[in-house]
Amino acid sequence: MIRTNSENPDFKRLTDLLDDELCLLYNTKKADYEEYNRITNLPTVILAYADNHAIGCGCFRIHNEKTIELKRMFVEPAFRGKGIASAMVTELERWAKELGFQEAILETGNKQSEAIAMYHKLGYNYSVKHDQNQEIGHSVFMRKLLV
Repeated sequence: MIRTNSENPDFKRLTDLLDDELCLLYNTKKADYEEYNRITNLPTVILAYADNHAIGCGCFRIHNEKTIELKRMFVEPAFRGKGIASAMVTELERWAKELGFQEAILETGNKQSEAIAMYHKLGYNYSVKHDQNQEIGHSVFMRKLLV
């Protein structure tokens, strides 16, 4: 696993695959959520590799002075169920704590039961939406204290 930034071509490729998967799952178009999913100039991206091939990604953005928001979590389907996503979340949390953050929040979709179960296993609990502009329809909001 490496720490990188949002300009990494592997991150761009994996987030395109994530967008494709989400569009199929929720019967939407990429343009419907582009403003929420666009990640640029973000220095807090991680990539997971297998045999020098990027197979997973995730990142966080600063939500406020004590809180980060996990974003763009994805593992290629052939590599799921092997603990890669959990390891990526743990690494993102470690990175956030190194930078002095105390809490992590996230938004996932109600049809992503495996992701929701993983977040619960990692100590995340359901919460209310994090800000006024977020979608509610398919959204599930979660949070965890990092201290």
